[in-house]
Amino acid sequence: MVGRSNVGKSSLINAVLNRKGIARVSQTPGKTQAIQFYLINEKFYLVDLPGYGYAKVPKSVVSTWGELMRSYLENAPDLKVIFLLLDIRREPGEHDLAMHSWARALEGVAEKVVLTKSDKLSNNQIAQQRRVIANQLEMDDEDLITASVVSKKGIDQIRREMIARL
Repeated sequence: MVGRSNVGKSSLINAVLNRKGIARVSQTPGKTQAIQFYLINEKFYLVDLPGYGYAKVPKSVVSTWGELMRSYLENAPDLKVIFLLLDIRREPGEHDLAMHSWARALEGVAEKVVLTKSDKLSNNQIAQQRRVIANQLEMDDEDLITASVVSKKGIDQIRREMIARL
């Protein structure tokens, strides 16, 4: 799982795993400052990468995250899928577009784009944002997963994507 700070990665991980508090949730962006590995049913790891973009941490720490993430993504032999999390209320930023491009370039690794916080928009706004984001990412909007930890929308679809790769 990868995405900018404050996109809801920790909350989504907790929802997907159906366990409160396994991933630390904070109101302060940038709390995940290392790669977090969650061993699931002794079968596979769900990996939480540090958020990029806005984070209330020292610049010296932020500067190490890019290299840490690049090294992990390029050298993880068992990596099967990258879930790129985007806040549905925002257009993809420079870092989001770079991560999307990077994920697509990895051989043998699928990318799934998850649009978080969909409960904060109406159905019409969701449809409009899906089209805008899909256009910017140069992909079909049917390939986007709309998700909400509040309504549980998209959670089962994310689980199915994970299980399909085991």
